[in-house]
Amino acid sequence: MRILLTNDDGIEAPGLKVLEAIAATLSDDVTVVAPAEENSGAGHSLTLTRPLRLRERGARRFAVTGTPTDAVMMGLGLIMKDNPPDLILSGVNRGANLAEDVTYSGTVSAAMEGALAGVPSIALSQVYSQEGMGDRVPFDAAARWGERVLRPLIAEPMPRHTLVNVNFPALPAEQVRGIRVCRQGMRDYGRLRIVRGTDPRGYDYYWFGLGILEDTTVPESDLAAVAEGYVAVTPLHLDLTHEPSLAALAARFEA
Repeated sequence: MRILLTNDDGIEAPGLKVLEAIAATLSDDVTVVAPAEENSGAGHSLTLTRPLRLRERGARRFAVTGTPTDAVMMGLGLIMKDNPPDLILSGVNRGANLAEDVTYSGTVSAAMEGALAGVPSIALSQVYSQEGMGDRVPFDAAARWGERVLRPLIAEPMPRHTLVNVNFPALPAEQVRGIRVCRQGMRDYGRLRIVRGTDPRGYDYYWFGLGILEDTTVPESDLAAVAEGYVAVTPLHLDLTHEPSLAALAARFEA
């Protein structure tokens, strides 16, 4: 089995090293194509206004000066063009990709790009509980539960144009209660924080920050699963059509 690895935290990210170790338990045919720099929050963005640079960072490890989507495209369309992957793994992201996070996440979007290309794709993220941890985020749960989650997921074919989103709880591995398949949750909007600072010349600048919420009002959701100590496994699909609205909207345009 040929596996393509990518992420949105950049090719030197600790979580990618964790993912490489997990992938090595599944295959000895692993290629890494990841952004040269961090692209958290890049979503499914594609670079169209400047050229991309590709740099080899070791045996079958490549850095792309672009987004996670760019990295997957370079992997599929250039680096692995003659020997395409059987599986794409994206992550392990530093931080949760739960609920509406999937619409912002470069990690999840890289898996979406793989799914669009018809390659089974899985996004993996490590939740952490304390803001501002940086590279001190512990990946113990992901490192020790990753293979256990992935083997059942790759044992059967995935439906076309679907992907799987995996989130590991912010717990030591031995405290993880198990694996729960669950739906995507939805938080109450309002977690955005805008942090203002002043540069050395006296001009204001702003950072977006996302506060940590513990909204687990839907018991079957990914939010509830990780809050209760489970690895959350959520199937996603790329068709965003809201089927119940089709008939009502069509009726508005009937003569």
